[in-house]
Amino acid sequence: MFNINKRGLTFTIITTLLTILILGILLLRNNVKVPCDNLQIKNGPNLSYKTIGIANHGEHVQILSHKDNWVRVVYNQNKIGWIPEWLLNNHNLKRANNLSEATIVLDPGHGGSDSGALSNNNKQEKAYTLKVAQKTANRLRNSGANVVMVRNSDKTVSLFKRPSFSTDNHANLFVSFHFDSSNDKNTASGFTSYYYHNGKSQKLATEINHNLNNLPLDNRGIMKGDFLVIRDVSVPSVLLEMGYINDDDDFKLIKNPNYQQRVSSDVTKGINQYINKNY
Repeated sequence: MFNINKRGLTFTIITTLLTILILGILLLRNNVKVPCDNLQIKNGPNLSYKTIGIANHGEHVQILSHKDNWVRVVYNQNKIGWIPEWLLNNHNLKRANNLSEATIVLDPGHGGSDSGALSNNNKQEKAYTLKVAQKTANRLRNSGANVVMVRNSDKTVSLFKRPSFSTDNHANLFVSFHFDSSNDKNTASGFTSYYYHNGKSQKLATEINHNLNNLPLDNRGIMKGDFLVIRDVSVPSVLLEMGYINDDDDFKLIKNPNYQQRVSSDVTKGINQYINKNY
């Protein structure tokens, strides 16, 4: 009897030590150093939730769980909140801000079998929407934002599938890039910012359009447009027509990398201003 109890006690001790060891390894693995300053801690897994704390560079947080690209953490030893998981892996960002904690879907119009509109020398709209979207994505990512591209190459994406990117990725904003076309070539010029839903989408279109004022094209203003990609989206959304591709003067700009960079810069500024005012 004594030997049985002794063996049982030994087994219990070994099991307990292994459990402690495993828990220690898990805790160590989930202990993460914050890589930037001013990382806002929310009371839920999205930018829209209330800020309940701040973590700065070098502080440690303990990851408890994952949800919607956010992590639930212990900070300040015993407090619990949520931070964006992508920022824990970003070692280039020095200081976080509202834009850093946003998830933004960028939709380069058309692609693959859908060429979009054509220039007067048969250049395809889909190529230039992708260029502008990619440049905008780079700027947003440099600010720390989580950017989701509907397409990042010349591939076909169903028109009906595009709005779901915002839902599937728990996005805060949706921006669709296009270039306009008139019925007769060289008869229309300028850029237009479209929204469908009143309220937040209209405010987003207004902020972006205001920042585009310095472009070397006429600003045709902000309009309500019944486009599926912004109509069937549940988050603030805008569709940007950044010039007439079948106007020769507009197309000289559209194909110019400097113009593309200016558009991406102005759109990023507009997004940043909207987020700062509404979150």
